[in-house]
Amino acid sequence: MPQRAATVVGGGIGGLAAALALHRRGWRVEVLERAPRFTEIGAGISLWPNALRALEALGTADTVRALGAVEKAGGVRDRRGRWLSRTDTAALVHRFGHPLVVLHRADLLRALTEALPAECLRPGSEVSAVHDDGQGLVVQHTGGASRADLVIGADGLRSTVRRALWPEAPDPRYAGYTAWRMVTEPLAEPPAEGAATWGRGERFGYTALPGGRMYCFATASLPPGAASGTTEHAELLRRFGAWPDPIPSLLAAVPAEAVLRHDLYELPPLRSFVRGRVALLGDAAHAMTPNLGQGACQALEDAVTLAACLDDTPDVTAALRSYDRLRRPRAQAVARRSARLGAIGQLAWPPAVYLRDLAARLTPERATLRSMTPVLGWTPPGSPATATATATATAPDPATDTAPAPAPETAAPAPENETH
Repeated sequence: MPQRAATVVGGGIGGLAAALALHRRGWRVEVLERAPRFTEIGAGISLWPNALRALEALGTADTVRALGAVEKAGGVRDRRGRWLSRTDTAALVHRFGHPLVVLHRADLLRALTEALPAECLRPGSEVSAVHDDGQGLVVQHTGGASRADLVIGADGLRSTVRRALWPEAPDPRYAGYTAWRMVTEPLAEPPAEGAATWGRGERFGYTALPGGRMYCFATASLPPGAASGTTEHAELLRRFGAWPDPIPSLLAAVPAEAVLRHDLYELPPLRSFVRGRVALLGDAAHAMTPNLGQGACQALEDAVTLAACLDDTPDVTAALRSYDRLRRPRAQAVARRSARLGAIGQLAWPPAVYLRDLAARLTPERATLRSMTPVLGWTPPGSPATATATATATAPDPATDTAPAPAPETAAPAPENETH
């Protein structure tokens, strides 16, 4: 069979993972990235057990784990600093086989980039159009035009590929709150546990990075585009400087110029992730809020599943239909769950906050972990797994996908950093 060619639009985590999965299967791959180099701004990223299984399938799990820090324990606290929900790594590993690993986004991106041949990577290539000229798919970009048997749109929330081929797709919508992300300088005595602290319409969380640094994040319910009126660091001190320890000391260890702020957006559900021989992946397909720390994890799942579907048949169109059937229901269910957790975390009405915190406090750790099985129990297509594990990992959990109860959704100590 002639070597098949794939053009990946977007050189983020999902796009590079898809390129790597196809390259290792003998595809000729190019990754078009509009930025002048392959890199990531941002801060920390959470890799949950499902993401680590995807990285195992890509052959990069050991490399990535060596770059990160294993979260020893974490959970959710209330505004007074009291624990509402806690989970330790031993329990997570016992149930799902892997811990939670936290690292800098740039380190993950570098690991994926270095696993690909340099000739696959084409920075400074902004895509302007994607079309079928009757002889095949053509991608127009600043470097010329590329022909491919498969085009993968992995170009983020405001995807050019999606706009070109899914003109009916809804626009991204504001989630209702903004987010700050930052990394501290190395600390002599970093906190032993990560935590997300819930207030009224505000949250502040932190988790460990290698080298004694801490990744911190915060949210506040504000209109989109709201300005701080001062520096973002000063705004964080105003909002969170009197919150429970160690939050004030963490803010003091953050360089004033190192705070990133982005309004959070999500993508309303698409009717399909594929169109002919073009597939959407990651945020381009299912951009979600970072509350479950699953944005990049789901993109990694996308990449591994897409490659597995293409293994099963030489018919790219048929393979993409299988990819859509496997990925769309799951990714959209995770996105809904993340949105619900965000709504719960941002509650501001005092009676609702009281009931939320009480429900979280009364929920046993084992119930929290059990409720996370539909998200964290995913295994790559074709991997050894029990029928029960496969079913719960690939299907929405009816108990948590329809009920508004907050307690089962408090397992994530650190949401993923995103740039929506």
